[in-house]
Amino acid sequence: MPGLRQGNVKSLRWSQISLERRHMWVSASEHKNGKAHAVPLNEQAMAVLQKRKGTHRTYVFTYEGEPVTQVSTKAWRNALVRAGIEDFRWHDLRHTFATWHREVGTPTHELQRLGGWRIQSMVERYAHLAPEGLQAAAARLDNLRVVTS
Repeated sequence: MPGLRQGNVKSLRWSQISLERRHMWVSASEHKNGKAHAVPLNEQAMAVLQKRKGTHRTYVFTYEGEPVTQVSTKAWRNALVRAGIEDFRWHDLRHTFATWHREVGTPTHELQRLGGWRIQSMVERYAHLAPEGLQAAAARLDNLRVVTS
């Protein structure tokens, strides 16, 4: 699910999800920063959930009828090899989530709430922006007329 930590994804339960309202939540006791976290779900997340619907009564992600407890499996490592991905950690997905949001212009205060970061400085640690990502910001002044004497 978008931007979540591995533990929150592995233990995700259907009771945490409202498909009708298109959101899920992580309780304060399950969230690293100690505060409950509401997560709006985009189309891709909804598609994954719709596909998983009915596969298990309690848990969203299961393997052979049991909740997923381990992600770094042989199947996972083989998938990374097939995708040509090296030196990968689950937490890299959180960085990617934040970076993609930054690249499409999501404001810091919105990204902070989407990712469940308590303080803004944490958002900045996750949201990496390549210099070319600032091109759109620089271009905002292209049509500004400056009066010169």
